[in-house]
Amino acid sequence: MIRQIDTIACTNRMEDVSPLWKSGLAAALLLLAYAAHGPVQLLVILWMLRWTLRHAGVPPLFYLTLLGSACVFYAASLPALLIEFVPSASLPAAPDAGDAAEGRWTLLALPSWTVYVTGNGLHTAAALFLRMLAGLCCMFFLMLTTPFPKLLLVLRTLRVPLLVIELMQITYRFLFLLTETAQQLYTAQRARGGQTGFRRRLQDTAALVFRLFGRTMERYRGLSQGLASRGYTGDILPASEIGRFVPPRFRREGWAGLLLLLTAEAGLRWGGGA
Repeated sequence: MIRQIDTIACTNRMEDVSPLWKSGLAAALLLLAYAAHGPVQLLVILWMLRWTLRHAGVPPLFYLTLLGSACVFYAASLPALLIEFVPSASLPAAPDAGDAAEGRWTLLALPSWTVYVTGNGLHTAAALFLRMLAGLCCMFFLMLTTPFPKLLLVLRTLRVPLLVIELMQITYRFLFLLTETAQQLYTAQRARGGQTGFRRRLQDTAALVFRLFGRTMERYRGLSQGLASRGYTGDILPASEIGRFVPPRFRREGWAGLLLLLTAEAGLRWGGGA
């Protein structure tokens, strides 16, 4: 998936737009999505979908797949938000009668414990889902429309220490080395009849992880030698120029959208909607 993300970031219709402007727009909307009310967060989601799918031309199916894979981590946190354990001894003799009034519903009744789904948990989960989805849409907009080298230029423009930029650049390179090496090892195992059956799959996966470290270190030494042969002296200097072209219609839509979202949030916060 990382190769698809990198390919889309380099070939989308907004690739030539100033990365500094796109980063500023994404950062402003991310801050707004974090602090705003639910309706404004929903508007941020819809607006980011418009920028990413329509203006940038990102394939909708790939975008939904990426969004769904990120939501898996949110789903893993749902039990902690929704489920409450209460000792059965502390409950009244007929607890079901007051459950709905108290905003909780019995999920499972055990001899010593009663498992509930709480109304407060449902409200918290829904609010967290909207905030998470709005933040993801902002980050995906920046990630899918801006190549990584241009993001490094933005960080350099913002005076981020050069050491941090170099570490990010090397780490990004190693992501491709790691995935490529893992794919090669997995293909070799399948060609030899591996990765079949649950027990065999566990053994082959453990062997793959063990060999992956050694193969990755070999690729690292090759990369180090390649850098040294090209005159590497300890500093990886990115390009010094950053594009500043922004189509006028993007500027107008960006400012108008931010103004409308801020107005809507102000109306909810100080107009009695808080």
